[in-house]
Amino acid sequence: MNEGRKEVLQIVFVLVGLIFLVKLFFIQIVEERYKNMAGVNAIRKEVQYPIRGIIKDRNGKLIVYNSPEFDLMVILHEVEYFDSTRFCQVFGKTQDELRLLFKNFYTEIKNKKANRFQPFPFLRQLSTYDLARIQDNLDEFPGFFIQDRTTRAYASKAVANAIGYVSEISKNQLDRDKTGIYKQGDYIGQSGIESFYEEYLRGQRGIKHLMRNKDGVIKGSYEGGKYDTLSVPGQDLVSTIDLTLQEYGAFLLNGKSGSIIAIEPATGEILAMVSGPSYDPNLLTGKNYSQNFKLISTDSLKPLFNRPLMAQYRPGSIFKIAQAMVALQEGVITPETRIRCDRSIINCHGAHSNEDLRGAITNSCNPYFHNVLRRMLNQGKGANPFDDTRIGLAEWDKHMMSFGFGRRLGIDLPNEKRGLVPSPEYYDRAYGGRPWKFSNIYSIAIGEGENMVVPLQMANFAATVANKGFYYTPHLVKSIGNSGMPLPQYLEKHVTTIDSANFRIARDAMQRVVEAGTAQYRAKLKDIVVCGKTGTVQNEPNPDHSVFIAFAPKENPKIAISVYVEYSGQGGRAAASIASLMIEKYLLGGTQRPNIEEYVLKGKFLH
Repeated sequence: MNEGRKEVLQIVFVLVGLIFLVKLFFIQIVEERYKNMAGVNAIRKEVQYPIRGIIKDRNGKLIVYNSPEFDLMVILHEVEYFDSTRFCQVFGKTQDELRLLFKNFYTEIKNKKANRFQPFPFLRQLSTYDLARIQDNLDEFPGFFIQDRTTRAYASKAVANAIGYVSEISKNQLDRDKTGIYKQGDYIGQSGIESFYEEYLRGQRGIKHLMRNKDGVIKGSYEGGKYDTLSVPGQDLVSTIDLTLQEYGAFLLNGKSGSIIAIEPATGEILAMVSGPSYDPNLLTGKNYSQNFKLISTDSLKPLFNRPLMAQYRPGSIFKIAQAMVALQEGVITPETRIRCDRSIINCHGAHSNEDLRGAITNSCNPYFHNVLRRMLNQGKGANPFDDTRIGLAEWDKHMMSFGFGRRLGIDLPNEKRGLVPSPEYYDRAYGGRPWKFSNIYSIAIGEGENMVVPLQMANFAATVANKGFYYTPHLVKSIGNSGMPLPQYLEKHVTTIDSANFRIARDAMQRVVEAGTAQYRAKLKDIVVCGKTGTVQNEPNPDHSVFIAFAPKENPKIAISVYVEYSGQGGRAAASIASLMIEKYLLGGTQRPNIEEYVLKGKFLH
């Protein structure tokens, strides 16, 4: 009997031991809840956010830098009691505001499926002033702690549309992220350079493991920092922008809708890229981001719309320069070809009658270029006028595309539009399969009709003429980190289908436009040879748009520019004035024509 009892007791002890072992196994290995509780009780993982790379202009002036900010984090499991009255006193909140904070907090936790053991932001983007006010009282609120971060600050609001802005990553962006780099609450570049160069600017987060006692007081690094990882700062960028020139362009374009783009022809580096109307990027930082973004994004003037890249316009008469070079290349005219200004075919302006090519460009003669395009498209290569036009237009397309028209150039910014160079296939669709010929499409001869360009393409075209037939893709960053170099694609030379000798004719004619043609009154400079071309773009029933492209000086050009001012009339007025002032500012360091500056600033071109 005693032996039997002994065996039963042994079995009971073994079973109890097994039960404890199984329970211990579940607690330590299987049951995540206990694992979280143990880990959180002993160790706090603190994210070390990296410092985002700063951005300077080409001369070393600061454009974008970092400003400290702080998030008030909470681990719900550690909140043993909460004195709401005292919290409101310390943090300067009303009870209603605190209730709303908790409501939003719990909604966010539920939506993001967070648990009680992980840190979660309660108050975001506290300033240095906020921190100084609450820091000494934070120990009154167990479970709450401060997380250091930085936010973007902008030294100049003139570069807003080019630089872009940074904000918290959205749920959709997080879902699309395949890298696993980003976490909820991270900041990410949303537009401009901040977006395009995100992978270089963002840096790499680190983790610090902190040891705590049973009261939650931090006692130092866990195991001497053995498991810590340091954050890696983002790489700094040197922009191609000349901040002084950029700010002057914004000054001239203030109160107007349009764009200014200036390029260094020899490199493709963008010296200035102004979009108007614009916004103050500092409004899209800090705790007021959401309300400011709503105001800016719903503004009827569309300040977030980056006109240099996204606005698509008819090019107007500046397209005549491209038409001339294509016709020369195809051999359908020579520089000496004279064509009568027959205004019964298409309207024209100014006192001229029978110009050669240089004279036709100087006086912007519409009938001349109507005839030039007809010769280009109808060379007798087809069996009938329809086939002939089709063959000619396909060849014309090839040349026009080589200038960078009708496609994205590949600038280092998002959302670039391609414009339109109409092809035979385009007209097939437009006419629904019905036949078409030159008489149906002749308006493209003078930059009207179906032609569409973006301002960046116009500036790049001016740089191409300045270079006598080649260009480098326009770009806004000339150096990443310590490389001293832009991205490889911006060192690649692009050569047009036009022989360089034909560009000499265009350059001579553009010089005459400024010295004796449609731009002589406001674009001509005393000591600098400026080559340019005006454009007046039809915009019925509203006022015409004013357009001007130029480069200077004629020999060894340092700057090429396009200016597009909406609803401002003739190209020789607003656009030519702004462009010449920008050239003067860049090459001479200031303007010597206060009367032209006043003409622009007071909008006298509208009268």
